[in-house]
Amino acid sequence: MKRKPIIISLIVVFIIAAITLFFFNKEKIMEKAGFSGYASTIDQPCNCEESWFPHEQTPAPKEGDGSPFDTSSTTNCIFHQWSWQKFLWVTKPLKSGNPLFLDSLNIVTPEMAPVSPQLGLKLVLSSINQAGPAGVLVSNPKAVTGKKIGDTVFYSIHVNKTLQDKAVLAASQINSGKIPYSNLETFPVGSFELKVSWISTDAIPKAKIADYFVTKAAVKNNKGQYVSKSVALLGMHVVGVVKNHPEFIWATFEHKEMAPVYDWKNNSVTSATEMLFYESGTTSGLKGIKWDKINKKPLTPNKAFILYEYGVPKVLGSNDYMITSQSEPVNFDNIDNINKCVASKLKDVFRNYFYNGSIWLDTDGLSPAEQAKIIVKNNISSVLKDSLARGSSNLANITMETYTQTFNDSIHQINAGNLVNCFTCHQSQNFDKSRGIGKSPLYLSHVFESYLYTTKPTLLRKGSVETNRIKETEALKLKQFEEFVQKNK
Repeated sequence: MKRKPIIISLIVVFIIAAITLFFFNKEKIMEKAGFSGYASTIDQPCNCEESWFPHEQTPAPKEGDGSPFDTSSTTNCIFHQWSWQKFLWVTKPLKSGNPLFLDSLNIVTPEMAPVSPQLGLKLVLSSINQAGPAGVLVSNPKAVTGKKIGDTVFYSIHVNKTLQDKAVLAASQINSGKIPYSNLETFPVGSFELKVSWISTDAIPKAKIADYFVTKAAVKNNKGQYVSKSVALLGMHVVGVVKNHPEFIWATFEHKEMAPVYDWKNNSVTSATEMLFYESGTTSGLKGIKWDKINKKPLTPNKAFILYEYGVPKVLGSNDYMITSQSEPVNFDNIDNINKCVASKLKDVFRNYFYNGSIWLDTDGLSPAEQAKIIVKNNISSVLKDSLARGSSNLANITMETYTQTFNDSIHQINAGNLVNCFTCHQSQNFDKSRGIGKSPLYLSHVFESYLYTTKPTLLRKGSVETNRIKETEALKLKQFEEFVQKNK
């Protein structure tokens, strides 16, 4: 008779232990399954949230204390949810008719200098060069019947006050010597910047213009004069700091059907119709996304394509995913699922844009000081199995990184050890070697580093200090980019 209470006690202890173990590992179980940190039960996939809609009421995502990132164990899904919600928030229509980012953020140059309105228009477009080898993306003229010459893609940069205030303060402290050139300073939670790509509506068939967000901009022509033009939004980088992630989350969005995706199983890319950046037909290899620096044009014009869908790399000759630091197909499926979720609920013009992925670092369980240290001490662009990068291993935007989707010259050379993503170029090491080698989490922002360089106190010998400094930043960035290329081949 005495055995019965003992057995019952053991069963109770076992049940309590099992329940405790389950809840202790719940987050990790959900992560492996690809489920959302917002979800209340583990049988839910990575979805959008009802509170995001209608679009004009989309709230800003929670990013600090009490947010999904305020934890020592994150899930893959919460980063995708932040990315979509942030995009919906910055594009939500205001009473003025403009999306929030056009009315509420500061438009700046790549050196973070304010951009003054032109022709009474706040959106001013003069920048056409992509990062790296300064490639220029031009539309496929055949996309519009009877058109002979393509149109050039322009770029704008938008920053919020939180990022800008920190950048101004940090640059002042570094330039005055109050903070050393190598430091562990980080941007505060809530800092974010956008890079947006635009093109004249002349490049788009009239029947399709209604599928794009269109606005008026002052566009600099080849004579150096500003003219008023209707422009269509093509793509957007949404880059922001959330709690425990001073490296920023780097997310990217594109309009649908601008270019085809490379078919890795059949080693080719094809389109039966004329697309905005791809002539109809089939091609193979990388020439459509390689920039000829000497002749200043793509090796094969009008054949730009997306190297990897959602930035998730595949193995040549198959549909298998490369083995990287990010579990697949969980990450791919989460992106695909949340895209479908948003598309089913969004009613305005932004339903024609899709989320192409994001990248961040695994900082789970680390203190803020440790998070800053891993940024400056690790190769954060590596996506090999035991590295820190998470999300889309080869993240790129077809309108902004057209010619830097890979640094290799042959499709056969690409492997997990030389994949290219945002962290390949956005690293902690400075490009201004005149002060020696410096590292800081702040230098991940090219806008900040360029601002730091153009505001340093040492005067130049001749000419306009500002003009010469800008040219110098461009040259130094290119030199650093070429170093990155050699390391990642």
